[in-house]
Amino acid sequence: MRYISTRGQTQPVRFSEAVATGLAPDGGLYLPEKVPDFSGELNRFEHLGYPELCFEFLRVFANDIEPSVLRALIAKSYTTFSHPAIAPMKQLSARLHVLELFHGPTLAFKDFALQLLGNLYERQCAVRHESINVLGATSGDTGAAAIHGLLGKPGTAIFISYPDGRVSPLQERQMACTGASNVHALAVDGTFDDAQAALKEIFGDQAFRVKHRLSAVNSINLARVLAQCVYYLFAWLRIPAAERNNVEFVVPTGNFGNVLAGWLLQQMRVPIRGFKVATNQNDIIYRLFTSGDYRVSGVLPSLAPSMDIQVASNFERFLYYNVGANGSRVREIMETFKRTGDPFAPTL
Repeated sequence: MRYISTRGQTQPVRFSEAVATGLAPDGGLYLPEKVPDFSGELNRFEHLGYPELCFEFLRVFANDIEPSVLRALIAKSYTTFSHPAIAPMKQLSARLHVLELFHGPTLAFKDFALQLLGNLYERQCAVRHESINVLGATSGDTGAAAIHGLLGKPGTAIFISYPDGRVSPLQERQMACTGASNVHALAVDGTFDDAQAALKEIFGDQAFRVKHRLSAVNSINLARVLAQCVYYLFAWLRIPAAERNNVEFVVPTGNFGNVLAGWLLQQMRVPIRGFKVATNQNDIIYRLFTSGDYRVSGVLPSLAPSMDIQVASNFERFLYYNVGANGSRVREIMETFKRTGDPFAPTL
């Protein structure tokens, strides 16, 4: 399996290189060169526990890592979860279930991917005999989960920027009060979108990125999205077989990574009926799907900082598939978006 950039100007790479790089050199996001078909594997997956299901799913994508090594990394990643089922599902009524994604070390659903990503980074440092500097921007939960995935790991340093005064007190403490020498939490003036824009500018300087061995821990990193596909599959397999074709997931969204993971799983021939995106007053995704309007407006703070986002990074991956996997078209749209704040503005 190789990985290509949404903007079409980067040579295909293997899984470990895509993870180590995070953001593709041309500014795009990595995606599998070919989306695999899991429809023939679903019966075999049905009775697997969470770590084993994660291994069976990810081995298709991480085929440059020895299976025994990958299995061990995954098993280690989920020992930090407090519930034996890892992602237990509670039935509230005949037609309503809730998937609990808060049993990780920072109580965030992003622990599912970032505990694993931290172990992948640690392995990379050991195999390559070199250090790595991991950068991220956060509205709270990504930063805390990323920091606790890399806490004290040799060869790694993590730098997380977050909007000052716009994250929860608990998450700020989870980032700023670890006492670990490899952790650097950076409060910045502005919004999450400002922090994320600065991050992308840094990664746009290829000489600087290579010199300082930078990698991105946000959901722009493909490993984040692939690891999150697994809990959708795990939940879907726990619905009675006769009802699985009618399953819809309702997903709160901010940076569009969570719901994109489910949507990608659907493209892998897992017959999920559909997705409903839950949003708040920062409703750029809602406006896009209801009116075609994707213009950026001011961020309005709420009690859910992770949803207080206007520029949803992972929308670019969704866009790539919806323009016929045309990297040139994606590049044109994203350049227009950066220049005008409206990706579908007429080109003058």
